[in-house]
Amino acid sequence: MKHKEKLLVSFSEQIEAGIDEAGRGPLAGPVYAAAVILKENTYWEQVTDSKKLSEKKRYELRTIIENEALDFAVASVDNNEIDKINILNATYKAMHLALSKLKIKPQFIIVDGNRFKPYKNIPSECIIKGDSKYLSIAAASILAKTYRDDFMIKLSKQYPQYAWHKNKGYGTKEHIKAIKTYGITPYHRKSFLMKYIYRLNFE
Repeated sequence: MKHKEKLLVSFSEQIEAGIDEAGRGPLAGPVYAAAVILKENTYWEQVTDSKKLSEKKRYELRTIIENEALDFAVASVDNNEIDKINILNATYKAMHLALSKLKIKPQFIIVDGNRFKPYKNIPSECIIKGDSKYLSIAAASILAKTYRDDFMIKLSKQYPQYAWHKNKGYGTKEHIKAIKTYGITPYHRKSFLMKYIYRLNFE
């Protein structure tokens, strides 16, 4: 099995989907996942792990990915479901939903990280720092990140005091201070906030 290596042209013997997620750590909002299937001879020099890119560059590359990928899909699982089934299972669910939305059925799946719940008996491989090694995973990381950011920016207009347009729901000092002042919203992950009880009470 030859993976589509980042920045290199390669040829896979199977239809391969790369998967990544965004939003496992925030205190608010959904977790997103994306799946990307690339064409043969794909070469995107600037596509890499979304965390290594500026916001402007991520959105520029998203357009390229969506226009040139053989297939792609994005899915999410909301904060209420995260509280019910925990973030790990919610991440698996988002990944499976993204895979189910692909028009082309992959024959092999490569996943960023070290854990994945098998999907429909399709062979898969987990790759540590896969978003820095394989082009399809890097592309998926960009889609998942930008689509989640879009959601949080839109939500911030409804709840401006939490500054989600800037922190995207992560536990920044500004976000924690807003929770202390205004309480929680329907979009906060209650199970995550338990970890912040000490900070909320004593900072």
